Amino acid sequence: MAVSKSSSGKQQNDRDQEYHKKSEPLIPGLPDEIAELCLLHLPYPYQSLARSVCCSWNRTITDPGFLLSRRSLSLSLPYLFVFAFHNSTARIQWQAFDPRSGRWFILPPMPCPKSVFPPGFACTSIPRQGQLYVLGGMRSDTQTSINTTVVYTTSTNQWSIASPMATPRSFFAAGNVNGKIIAVGGSGAEYNDSITSVECYDTRKDTWEHVAKMRVGLARYDSAVVGSKLYVTEGWTWPFLFSPRGSIYDLENDTWQEMKDGMKEGWTGVSVVVGDRLFVISEYGDCPMKVYVPDRDAWQYVGGDKFPREAMQRPFAVSGVEGRIYVVSSGLNVAIGTPIEGQNAELIAKWEVVAAPKGFHDFSPLSCQVLYA
Repeated sequence: MAVSKSSSGKQQNDRDQEYHKKSEPLIPGLPDEIAELCLLHLPYPYQSLARSVCCSWNRTITDPGFLLSRRSLSLSLPYLFVFAFHNSTARIQWQAFDPRSGRWFILPPMPCPKSVFPPGFACTSIPRQGQLYVLGGMRSDTQTSINTTVVYTTSTNQWSIASPMATPRSFFAAGNVNGKIIAVGGSGAEYNDSITSVECYDTRKDTWEHVAKMRVGLARYDSAVVGSKLYVTEGWTWPFLFSPRGSIYDLENDTWQEMKDGMKEGWTGVSVVVGDRLFVISEYGDCPMKVYVPDRDAWQYVGGDKFPREAMQRPFAVSGVEGRIYVVSSGLNVAIGTPIEGQNAELIAKWEVVAAPKGFHDFSPLSCQVLYA
């Protein structure tokens, strides 16, 4: 079939424009190798914003080799990503905190149903890959659990929808064990429908599969990953009539075992792991910090500075990275604790507080995760 001259001319014009886009320099006056180094050193979140400057920047920044170069040059730095909700409206909001500058960045809105009960979600992350996972949740209009998997990626500053869990669940535990996402227990499709099922998500295959069930469902969930094991406990709950239950999941052997008595009896707050040490910020009194001593199956109070209770109001969300503990409080103030070895090998902590912007005054934290960006 003959091609008209106008059609042929348009195709040639499109090819010329495409060639021009590919051949235009990243930064006029600089070799592309130097210009790419400049783009590599743009801090989070400005790299994703720079994609809109021009086609050549977008093509360079979205190239998989660009992210590999950034990782190989160790240019990614840890940021604290905080999931919070407004106390009056229940509006949910994600924001990132830069611990070096004290600056906050608001993330794009997370895709989810309009009517949700914020505490129903479970969050975890794969820090070095810069990926944040928000799982499950509960609709507030129907009080039914959902099974969604929502992923945020720092390199693109965008959310995406991954394969859903097999079981709708809310108010449950989640953790990253050796790069696999584990979702544990919670409430099932209907509120107060306690479930013991456990699922494992393969991030490369984008698939969920059932693994060994818990032996019994818990009243509430706090969890921590130490090494290749996921520790799950309900902690002490009012009116403190019954000792808390706790279990340990071994991913390598796909088995559950009971948590030792000393560990579950002393797990009296929100947990955080720094290195291979498990800490708890107690949710009573002056909120003392404790560290678990496996050889003695006992908790030891951390000395040094007292936790800055006067600036930090419950509820707390906690995370840790590179030897520091980050505690986010109501109003999104951030307490940064540094545990160090004192005399007689006892741990002591030093604390500093970074006040949040006034605009965060009415927000309460649900989770905080460390991601490298």
